[in-house]
Amino acid sequence: MKILLPVDGSKYSLDAVNSLIEHSNWYREKPSVELLTVHLPVPKLPNMNLVVGKNQIQRYYREEGEASLAEAKKRLDAAGIEYRAQILVGQIADTIVAQAKKTRCDLIFIGTHGRGAAANLLLGSTASKVLHIAAVPVLLVR
Repeated sequence: MKILLPVDGSKYSLDAVNSLIEHSNWYREKPSVELLTVHLPVPKLPNMNLVVGKNQIQRYYREEGEASLAEAKKRLDAAGIEYRAQILVGQIADTIVAQAKKTRCDLIFIGTHGRGAAANLLLGSTASKVLHIAAVPVLLVR
């Protein structure tokens, strides 16, 4: 089974990592994990390229992405679960779903804050949006 595991370094995404590790015995073989972090694009401002170069922005995405992935990698390594890590830039929920399709994942395993429907209506929820637009099953971890 191929699982997409999006993380952002938050307690909630690390809860999903822990849950995946705890339940890795659900599968006949250890799952193949696509570990993913998605960074929103830096806003494009007029003449921004005069101050900040493309390489600086790429380095920023890489450094921020590695920081978001670090603890999840550490936990998956300790559990002996193999993964392929990626850092992508884009609209978060849309990018998660597109990556699940591109890598032919069977399941998206995602942490959620566990807010109620009213709070999600007001605040929005990446996990909720992923749940609604994904073509593959989504497992929400609270």
